[in-house]
Amino acid sequence: MSRFQKIAFVASDYEEAQAALKRLTERYGNAPPSEADAIVALGGDGLMLQTMHRHMTDRIPIYGMNRGSVGFLLNEYREEDLLERLETAEINIIHPLRMTAMDGTGTEHQGLAINEVSLFRQTYQAAKLKIAVDGTVRLNELICDGVLVSTPAGSTAYNLSAHGPILPISAALLALTPISPFRPRRWRGALLPNEATVRVEVMESEKRPVSAVADHTEFRNITAVDVKQERKIDIFMMFDSGHSLTERILSEQFEY
Repeated sequence: MSRFQKIAFVASDYEEAQAALKRLTERYGNAPPSEADAIVALGGDGLMLQTMHRHMTDRIPIYGMNRGSVGFLLNEYREEDLLERLETAEINIIHPLRMTAMDGTGTEHQGLAINEVSLFRQTYQAAKLKIAVDGTVRLNELICDGVLVSTPAGSTAYNLSAHGPILPISAALLALTPISPFRPRRWRGALLPNEATVRVEVMESEKRPVSAVADHTEFRNITAVDVKQERKIDIFMMFDSGHSLTERILSEQFEY
């Protein structure tokens, strides 16, 4: 008997996803997430990220099936043999980033990010940032559109679009990647140990306002941000055998 007898289905608002939700519920039932052995998310990568955030501390494995426009974090949609697929799925354990941001009023904000923590300029003025790693200043002045810290799981998302490196899912690394750097123009970022704490201070914050974003949680008019991996939180992502996140990230590096 499969270990995954109780499945909780969640779906995006798209017609395809809602139709799939109806069919799968009729076939397998739909347990409350609090009682489920696994959660199956039907949609795109956006829904998968939302589901992982919603159940970040529940320690319930999450299996995505693609019913959206993007599906890097998802498995192929198929209604047959779902219990068998869950039983043989490979599980990747990932840890989110914790962002602690201070705004201009001295208020502290917290956010968790599965993909990346990003800082962005809010106006036409370029951001001017100071970057320290574990208390040591590594860049006294980075003039740019922004900067991000990415997990291995998020390294193929916005980090890759900003010309950051792709990281194997098992790598004990974080990517620190500038967004449209103006000065130093040739700086392309750095690879950091995943135990590092990154601090970004916003210089001339009133003239050059900056926002900080942990995945989809944004805070504006930020003066400083600390980012570190939250090792106490385990998120369990399920992938069909032979199509794990490790394999997907490896394959991404050979596409052209």
